[in-house]
Formats: sequence, structure tokens, C-alpha cells
Amino acid sequence: MIFDPKKIRNIAIIAHVDHGKTTLVDHLIRQAGTFRENEHVEERLMDSMDLERERGITIAAKNASFVYRDFKINIVDTPGHSDFGGEVERILNMVDGAILLVDASEGPLPQTRFVLKKALEQKLKIIVCINKIDRSDARIQEVHNEIFDLMIDLDAPEDTADFHPVYAIAREGMATLDPHVRTKTLEPLYEKIIQEVPPPKVTENAPLQMMVSNLSYSSFVGRLAIGRVRSGQIKVGDEVLCMHDNGVNKKVRISALFQYKVNNTVPVDEIGAGDIAVLAGLEDFNIGDTITSVADPRPLPRIRVEEPTVGMIFSVNDGPFGGRDGKKVTSRQILERLEKELLHNVAIRMEKTSSNEAFKVVGRGELQLAVLIEQMRREGFELCVSKPQVVFKEEGGVRKEPFEYAIIDIEDQFTGAVTEKMGRRKGVMMNMVSKGSGRTRLEFRIPSRGLIGYRSEFLTDTKGTGLLNTQFDGWDDYRGDIAGRMNGSMISDRQGVATTYAIFNLQERGRMFVIPGAEVYQGMVVGEHAKENDLEVNITREKKLTNVRASGADEKLTLVPVKAMNLEQAMEWINDDELIEVTPNHIRLRCRELDPHKRKRKASKDD
Repeated sequence: MIFDPKKIRNIAIIAHVDHGKTTLVDHLIRQAGTFRENEHVEERLMDSMDLERERGITIAAKNASFVYRDFKINIVDTPGHSDFGGEVERILNMVDGAILLVDASEGPLPQTRFVLKKALEQKLKIIVCINKIDRSDARIQEVHNEIFDLMIDLDAPEDTADFHPVYAIAREGMATLDPHVRTKTLEPLYEKIIQEVPPPKVTENAPLQMMVSNLSYSSFVGRLAIGRVRSGQIKVGDEVLCMHDNGVNKKVRISALFQYKVNNTVPVDEIGAGDIAVLAGLEDFNIGDTITSVADPRPLPRIRVEEPTVGMIFSVNDGPFGGRDGKKVTSRQILERLEKELLHNVAIRMEKTSSNEAFKVVGRGELQLAVLIEQMRREGFELCVSKPQVVFKEEGGVRKEPFEYAIIDIEDQFTGAVTEKMGRRKGVMMNMVSKGSGRTRLEFRIPSRGLIGYRSEFLTDTKGTGLLNTQFDGWDDYRGDIAGRMNGSMISDRQGVATTYAIFNLQERGRMFVIPGAEVYQGMVVGEHAKENDLEVNITREKKLTNVRASGADEKLTLVPVKAMNLEQAMEWINDDELIEVTPNHIRLRCRELDPHKRKRKASKDD
């Protein structure tokens, strides 16, 4: 179905994590009259992945579409975390405007800045929406001023910086132009989208041009290319040219054509310029390729994304328990899965290593890599992963490393502890603002290395009340060594089952990671030693029973509760000589070299 380009609006929703993007999109779709009154509709429609629903964040950019009055509005929900910035950069190619959503209390945070900067580079029309105005700690006017300062800081054009915001409570599905006047609908926001976001620019009577901005897969028709049609029309059965970045062009025939209706795709016969299309029939294509006319091919400039900065080694699980939980355990299966990820994730790179059973995966940050590992374990993979390492580069003989701009929001009493820890990790304070409400905002420029392993320590130091947000801030000279974890590991010296008796006698030596009844093996890390050195322990030792002692005596032993580490905590905690063993049912910590004699020999060589 072809819509008049003047009646199409293509917009993105951009915001920091947890500022209410997905909730707002839900209500925009519902209030447009998309669903029947008695139709059951899930909450957070756009969070289609299990991980997104569990974590409450958007990981992958997703499209939706609805009709309001006689206007077709194509909407894109973009990730709010800069680790998924590769999603943002390519998705903004599909839209002409963006709704900048900002929390009425927290104000603009690093990811807000990151995504807004990308939107301004694309010269998109920005609609500012201040959300959660019903919060008891809302600072509506101050947040308005902070957004203005951010616009000026990012060199926004005058008409963009002179904004008139919409105020909203996304959870209730209401928007208003006056924060003191409550409404019951999102009508003011719909009107602003129609009036202020320009219709897509299309060239009349020009040949077909469409850039592949996103990928999907259908079990019925195979791989799907998603993008905005810049000019021309496209029909089922058309022969088109797919132009790759390596100069190779291929003729392909469109076997099926889809459009978005809400967050689902529906088959159509043709799509016109300005609209977002989903094509089937192309097998060999990548993000950034141009789909164009065979008779008059016109390539579009390719999408470029910022370089990845953090790498991890993914290797085969060679531990004694390898192959017990997972169905996909071989290096070939791991390689195929990583190559599949590369097809639709432009912010990830893969490099071969000296071993055929290990692959270096480089991404934007720890969270992005943790999400990939979590997806793989849920798909039945078993693998070992190393500690995240930043990527260095040489410029003119000088070693450069990636830096982050960290914004920290904490209670006043924790300022000293956090400042000391950041200084120890080579962080330089750039700004300090007391909010007057018992909280202080600190801003640091710090090497990316300094933040690896700090987040859980930060939460402990601030008793769980601190907020730490970061954004990539370019490359700078290498800042020298940064002290890592101060504590050693407690390592199991044999295979067996952990006992209450052994754990009770070891827990005064440090923090335990395993519970009674857990299976352990030689070389597995079972706890954190209170001192700096590693300690080999027998965690399977049982109480020797005689005819004097009763076998039920173990019941009297009281153990300190053990909190199992999740994947992100494990990534922060381990050292360079340790690995995380990831299986569908377990996350274990282990030494890179399981044999204690080989470990000692290697340690003496390194010294």
C-alpha cells in the first residue's frame, strides 16, 4: 500500500535508560485506536526479547507503525545505553525527527547526550518531552534549563535549542503543554509530531533507492532487509540491484514485501518513497548496503559507526564439566553463532586468535558483551570467557586508550569515598554540583580500564543508592598501570561436592561463592580470599565420624548466606589469569590453567 509521502512521519524515541521510552510508545500506539477495546495487549509491546523484559531496558532497536487520523506514523524505539550505540547510529538513518524523552527528576544523563548528539549530526527535528512530572522530586524548570544547556553544548541549531517541551506522565498515557494542567490523552504529543516533524524528503520520479538499516529473520521467507525507501517504488517480483561495500553488486528478485502494523509485519504488494519497507528475497546482504534500480543504480553513503573499545576472548569450555548442560559446545558452533551476530550488529567485531578454539570479540562495552553471552547461554551454548580488556591503538608511536565521561549521582556522605576510588583509577574530576537535596553530582573523565570491575564496588561504597552513568569520550594517551582486585582467590584443589563442614571452616578466610551440595572441580574458584594471595582449599572435606560423634552434628553449623554471582559481577571480579565458565544452568569461576603445578610454573616464569 502506497501512502502519500506528505502524510508519513518517521520518528525515533531517544532517551537514557529507564526514562520511559517503551511505556510512551505503548500508549502512543494504544491511543491511536490501533486495538479493539476488548483486545488483550501486553505491557511494553516493544520489548520483544526476554532479556529486555527482565532488565527493563531496550537492547535492540525495533520498528512499529500506526495510523493517527489520516497520517501514518512510523516509530523506532532506540536503545538508551551507549553500549548499544551501534543500534542507534544506523536506526536514525530511517527517521526525520526524534522525541527526546528526559526524566523530570534526573534530567539529561550521559546516554541522553550520546543519542542526542547522534540525532543532531543527522539534522533531525527534535521534540523535547519531559516525562514523569508527577514524581515527588521532579525539578521541571531546572531540567528544562539543563536540556537547553545540553543543546548549546552540542552546537544545536537555533530553532532546535529554542524548544517548547511537551510534559508527560507516560505511565498514565497523558501529555500536556502546561505542567500545571493535567489531561487524559497524548493529543498534544500527536499534534506536535504531525506539525513539527517534517515529512520524508523524496525525489519525484527518481529511480529506487533504499538503504538496509536493520535486519530480521522469518522462518517462512528467510532473511529480511529493513530500511526506508528514499526514492522510487518497490513491488513484489521486482528485480533490484544490491550494492555492497566491497564493490560487488548483485541482482536479486523481491520475493515478498512487508510493512509494519503496530509491532508486527503484514504482507503488501508495493511500497512507495518515504515509507519503511521490509524486503525478502535477498540472501547475501549486510547493514549499509543500498537496494537500487538495475537500470539506473545510485548508491547511498554507507553507515559508519564508532569503533568498539572493549574485547573478550570467547573459547570452548574445556573444564571437567564441559558438555553436561549445553547442546552447543564445539568451536565451530561458537564461531557460527558469532558470525551470525556480526551480520546484524555493526558495533561488534571478531578477530581470530592463535588458537582455533578461541575468538576475540570486540564491542562497545561490558554490558553489550554480557548481553551477547547471556543470549548464547539461553540458546544452549557452553563457553568460557575472559576478563574484559580495553582495546589500545598506536598513533604516531604514542599508545592511546579509550576514555569514558562518567556522571555519578550520590548522597553527600559518600562523596569522599567515591572521589578517592576514582582518583586511584586515574579519573580526573571535571565538575561537582551539589543539588541541595542531600545528593551531589560528580563528573569524571576516566580511562575505560578504570571502570572495569568498579561498578559493584561503587554500589557497595554507596550502599546501593548511587547512580553511575558513562559515555565514550574519545581516545587519549595511555595513563599507566591501574591497580586491580586486591584480594586473592580460594581455589578448589580437587573434584567433588562442597560440604557444609568444609565451607563452615573456610568462611572465616574470605567470602564463599558456592553452597553445600554444589559440584566443584580442581582449579575452580570457590571464594574470594581475605588476603592478597591465592589459596588452594579442600572444600569437599567431610567430618570424620566416630561412634562418639553423631552424624547429625552438621545441622548445628551456621553458614554465612552466599549470593551467587551473576554474569556481569563475574566479569568485573575475575583477574586476567581466570575465566568464567558459562553454561545454560551455571556460571562458574575458574583458573585459566586448572592444573596447580602448571599454574605455579607459569607464575614463576611471569615473575
